[in-house]
Amino acid sequence: MKVNFYKPKNSILKKYIEGYYFIAEDTDSKPLRYLTFPNNYCILSIYQNADDQFSENSYKIKSSEHNNVVASLVTRYSKPIEIIYENLINEITIYFKPLGIHYFIDNPLIFKQSKISDFIPFPDYKNRMELIFNQPDREKQIELLEDYLLSNFVKKDLELIEKILSDIEKDLKLDEIAEKYNFTRQHINILFSKNVGKTPSEYRKIHRFRNALINKKESKNLTTLSHQNLFFDQSHFIKDFKKLTGKKPKEFFKNVDTDKENIWFVI
Repeated sequence: MKVNFYKPKNSILKKYIEGYYFIAEDTDSKPLRYLTFPNNYCILSIYQNADDQFSENSYKIKSSEHNNVVASLVTRYSKPIEIIYENLINEITIYFKPLGIHYFIDNPLIFKQSKISDFIPFPDYKNRMELIFNQPDREKQIELLEDYLLSNFVKKDLELIEKILSDIEKDLKLDEIAEKYNFTRQHINILFSKNVGKTPSEYRKIHRFRNALINKKESKNLTTLSHQNLFFDQSHFIKDFKKLTGKKPKEFFKNVDTDKENIWFVI
């Protein structure tokens, strides 16, 4: 299955959304299974005429006999999730950047669960998404989707947590960040978990991992790659990699095409 990943065209959406992909219904398709690896995005998937179900580390999607539109939200996962399609259905998946979802969805409970089925992102989303799904032209589909997202956009003041997020990505220690803003470590952890949906240490680990995937083709070896991406040493790099992917780096890179926008490992 070839899936194109589209970057937002609108300048406002580019700040908050990494991109989206579309899957078209195919009732004759064979079952498809793949692993998706941890990232720091909030992932909103919307399906037409489908049933979906989360279990601990897997997510199943299949066509439904009922006419419906359903949505699921994934805000946090630290191990690979196995995605299982019984057959391909109409799907639009949106990758919100860290903090980005807050500008579109005014729901303080979105981080209470790491994975939510039967999620209601917007009050009118079912009718609006039906129109988008039923548009056969991809460019017009994207235009309708972006118009709809912009209609739900609300500018908010998240400057403080944005600065803290930037500090985490720059690999500042938590004590340094707490001192910088005159907060306790506990308060930083609470702010971060409330707004990002994970702890600073978990976010930092995934951020390093994802940067390593991006920088892989520019690095001569794993030692260089680990140092470039702020791991303490190669053993730390291998340890984190195995926790997040279930595989050591050499084995992982043999099986995964890191040039893709989305790192998928089909099994």
